[in-house]
Amino acid sequence: MDEEPVVIKLTHDQAFVLSDWLYEVMMKSDKLDAIVPDRAVWSGIYAISGTLEKSLVEIFMPDYAGRLEQARQRLLDAMGGDEDEEVEATQSVSRREAPGRLWAVRGEPTLTDDDN
Repeated sequence: MDEEPVVIKLTHDQAFVLSDWLYEVMMKSDKLDAIVPDRAVWSGIYAISGTLEKSLVEIFMPDYAGRLEQARQRLLDAMGGDEDEEVEATQSVSRREAPGRLWAVRGEPTLTDDDN
């Protein structure tokens, strides 16, 4: 079946924070099985993760953790709500300590199925 790609647009901050979360869930834990038991869904998750890895440069920056926290804060500020609840919910998630994946293009990432 010839499928037309689906385009998902994210802000740079959204892409950065989502990429970190996907990395934590997929690479540093066994959580993906628990969160998404349907392995067919993993295909889309891997496509999104791979596209984000090609779209961001922050992963190689020495101040990765600080940049991630700033992006998270901007997103939380834009969403409004109780910031303390968000901080408590995310404190148990470890952050990447050092860069390690390839990122190529700056700007607003556009995700398509063709990026696999």
